[in-house]
Amino acid sequence: MAAYVYVELSITDREGFQEYIQKAPISIAAYGGKYILRAKLSEELEGSRPAPILVVLEFPSIQIAKEWWSSKEYAEAKAIRQKTATSKMSLFEALQPST
Repeated sequence: MAAYVYVELSITDREGFQEYIQKAPISIAAYGGKYILRAKLSEELEGSRPAPILVVLEFPSIQIAKEWWSSKEYAEAKAIRQKTATSKMSLFEALQPST
């Protein structure tokens, strides 16, 4: 069953974050992942204010998403993200197969 990594992101160092933008997609693809959504907040409709950037990644399974998260391929990009942005990342498993 598919798994989704949900990311709320606030970039604190735009110049430094550019390196993350170059490195992260390579590691995501290496684990069969893909970007489902990359979006900038347009308007808050209800509830507390989320981070200004939202990213959703899809992986083939929870296990593969966890392997990517802790992989040597993502380690350098993760360190860059943690240095140049504040983020909240959550892992979700699909309730039913996607069509």
